This record gives sequence, structure tokens and C-alpha cells, in this order.
Amino acid sequence: MQSKHTHEDGTPFTKEEFLQKLKTDKEFNDEFGNKGIDQISELIKQLKDNPNSRRLIVSAWAVHDLPNMVLPPCHYGFQVYTRELSRDERIQIYVNEYMGGIGKPAGFEDAKLATRNIPTRAISLMWNQRSVDTFLGLPFNIASYGLLLEIIAKEVNMVPDELIGNLGDVHLYSNHIEQAKEQIGREPYPLPKLIINDEFWNHEYQTIDGWIKSMEIGEFQVEGYQSHPTIKAPLSN
Repeated sequence: MQSKHTHEDGTPFTKEEFLQKLKTDKEFNDEFGNKGIDQISELIKQLKDNPNSRRLIVSAWAVHDLPNMVLPPCHYGFQVYTRELSRDERIQIYVNEYMGGIGKPAGFEDAKLATRNIPTRAISLMWNQRSVDTFLGLPFNIASYGLLLEIIAKEVNMVPDELIGNLGDVHLYSNHIEQAKEQIGREPYPLPKLIINDEFWNHEYQTIDGWIKSMEIGEFQVEGYQSHPTIKAPLSN
């Protein structure tokens, strides 16, 4: 007798046939496939409902998928932590945004903080990395997790605070040494300013797809960015 996971003659699918069925038949996959967990959506929900939680963690280390990967993820997860902002910190945010960053108003009325929806908390992010290509990979990792921190902070109305890298097996490849020497001999430019407009984001999203798809590249502006000429280096594995 045929069932949903057997052939017409009743013989069960082989492992390869079962996996192929998962890939090509949505109804079959919905019933028998692994149910994914939208970790980012859950993270943001917890940040809004329970910002003091010590379990605000996202993991990319999918053990069951490791044998099928060309290269397991170098950065395999991150954790966020929030803290309450002091009254003085909140007032300073108000001053920076609405008074041009000049002075501290005398007799400041706290009601202005609520009226302007000034954040009440700061958020920090620590990412974990098992292996680090210092010259090519690490700058990208810092920039991408820095941007992720800024995006999450914007979504939950918090102030981005510390960005922390917990890095293992940090190395500089031998064919990157001369490039690294050139890089450290350069004088850094002043940091640019990141401006994010979240006016058109889908803040009522149910899944990460709905949230991400509501973002447009034009809503992210980097002001005052300057850079030295590119330094080329080969990718090493």
C-alpha cells in the first residue's frame, strides 16, 4: 500500500529519493522536512518583549548540514546584550539630534524624551568566529556585524553600543604580509557617518523575509566616507 513516503508498490524511498522529494515537492517538504526556525525574528521579538534576557543568541552552526558544506561558517553565531540608558545619556541623545549637539538645556523636561521617542536602552553585539583571515576577512566581518548591530538597534529603537569580536585561530597568511605592512603604514581617515531611514520598513513583519524585503539600498547612506587605494591580495583557504 502506498503512503506519502513510499512508491506506488509500497517500497520506501531511498535516502536519495527522499531528499530529492523534499527539494522538489513543497507539500511533501512542509509535512516531512525539517522545520526551520526564524532566529532573527525571534531575537527581535525577545528584544522588544524581554530586553534583559541573557539568551539573545543567534547560531549559524547547523551541525546536521556541516558534511554538505564546502566550508563551514567562520563566524558561527552572535549574542546581543542591552542595558538601560541613564537620564543624562538620553538627554545627550536629544541634544545631539535636536539641538545640534550644543550644550545641555537647563531645566530640561523629561516629557520631551518620550515625545521624541528617545531610546531607553543601548544594545551591544558580540560575534563568535572559529577562524579569522586577518587581512581579507576580518575587515568585512567587522563592517557586516557593525551594520547588523545598527539595523537591529534601529528596529528595536535602541542605541548601538559596543561591537565585540570573540575570535579564534586569528592568522595572517604568508602571501598577505606585504599587503598588511602597506595597510598599517597608512594614516586612517576620519570615520564616516551611517544614516539609516527606516520609515518604510515593515515593522509588523512576521518573518525575517518580510522585514528584509521592505528595506531598500537607498535607505542606507554613508556620509563622509574616504578611502585609500585598494590593496589586492589572493584568497587563501
